[in-house]
Amino acid sequence: MKHAVLDSPIGPLTVVGDRAAVTGLYFPNHWPRPDRTTFGDRDDSAFPEAARQLKEYFAGQRTTFDVPLQASGPDFDRAVWTEIASIPYGTTKTYGDLARTVKALPHEVGAAVGRNPLSILVACHRVVGKGGKLTGYAGGIPRKQFLLDLERPPASALW
Repeated sequence: MKHAVLDSPIGPLTVVGDRAAVTGLYFPNHWPRPDRTTFGDRDDSAFPEAARQLKEYFAGQRTTFDVPLQASGPDFDRAVWTEIASIPYGTTKTYGDLARTVKALPHEVGAAVGRNPLSILVACHRVVGKGGKLTGYAGGIPRKQFLLDLERPPASALW
């Protein structure tokens, strides 16, 4: 395992992985806090493709990611993360929407969303509360709002 720390408009992002795939993307003060002893050695050049794609995303030039990803977790969590990954750029779904899809309770879905180790790459910021309310985010609500605003089309595109 290795990790890299990448600059971004929302603060440093820690990318974790091995030769085969990215296994984590974390914010400063990420909640819940990941076990940093599992990150391996720091090598800021370790994930050039992930770094390039994240840079393009923050520049508004990329709407999907295609770096290899490998998220570990229980089957239920991975089912929720698969549903999150299907939410298109610039749109949102509620915890209730996801709960109906995976046949679970919204709070169970919320817990699985909170355990997503691949923030941004598996865009859990696109999951919102009932009525579009911003609730919970591993990087904090201001980062969630920033990411949703980044994905919002300019007003001129709505005409």
